[in-house]
Amino acid sequence: MYGYGCATFTQRADLVVPAVEQYLRPLLVGRPADRIEDTWQLCYNSSYWRNGPVLNNAISGVDQALWDIKGRQAGMPVYQLLGGKCREAAASYTSIGGDEAAQIVERARKAMAQGYRHIRLQISVPGMSGYGAGGGGAAAPKVQALHNDPVFEPGAYIRRAVRMLEECRKQLGDEIELLHDIHERVSPREAVQFAKDVEPLKLFFLEDAVSPEDIAYFRQIRQQSNTPLAMGELFNSPHEWTPLIAERLIDYIRIHISQAGGLTPCRKIQQFAELFGVKTAWHGPGDVSPIGHMCNLHLDLASPISASRRAA
Repeated sequence: MYGYGCATFTQRADLVVPAVEQYLRPLLVGRPADRIEDTWQLCYNSSYWRNGPVLNNAISGVDQALWDIKGRQAGMPVYQLLGGKCREAAASYTSIGGDEAAQIVERARKAMAQGYRHIRLQISVPGMSGYGAGGGGAAAPKVQALHNDPVFEPGAYIRRAVRMLEECRKQLGDEIELLHDIHERVSPREAVQFAKDVEPLKLFFLEDAVSPEDIAYFRQIRQQSNTPLAMGELFNSPHEWTPLIAERLIDYIRIHISQAGGLTPCRKIQQFAELFGVKTAWHGPGDVSPIGHMCNLHLDLASPISASRRAA
């Protein structure tokens, strides 16, 4: 009997392998594979210091594999072990980027023709760095430059992004769900203003308005805007997601499942969020393995209030 798990940590992938081989493997050899919760707690507490991305991803690989084994033993898909289906499918979204609003509208229409009804829209800034849409490629000034990467100026990005979203809503109509990812690239004050500016456009959600270090600003955003908010892909610790959910400061918890430690803790996050009306929209970029996407899907299918996730 065998199982597969996702331990995706693209930015520090080489560190996860020794974490599993040198530190988790000695704890696991000889233990029964059916005691998933007990095994997770053992691995989680084994290093004393915890809630770090390397350990969490290592544990996730083991945890998801144990759930896979349990599903094979039961002869059932994992979503059945989680209580069974609450829906027949899970919505997914595609990402569209471009240099100009007209180009993005055209690409969005092609995605709509393929059946997508949730589309994330990103726009580049000429001569600057960007996220999700490329950039102009202009290098930073050579004189006393600390690096040769393109610069980023929040004001220019905000103005172009708001205008692009306005044009896309006008051209694509009200029936399509529009998403946008700030990607923690502006100041908290600018994030508050951005959420207010796009409120009339009725986005499906605005993602990562501030960085994890600034999540207290979600209280201010919530007070001043009704724009739906999604947050969580960088979260490692319950200290990050618990206050946002319990205070209803976000609408979608968007955790990267392996970053939080696997299916076992994310199932608890899902149930906790359900109590406060916060939907799940698990992080699902292209660098998550197919196994990780499958874990996302099984949690979605067993959730009464899940939302969309990115198409792989």
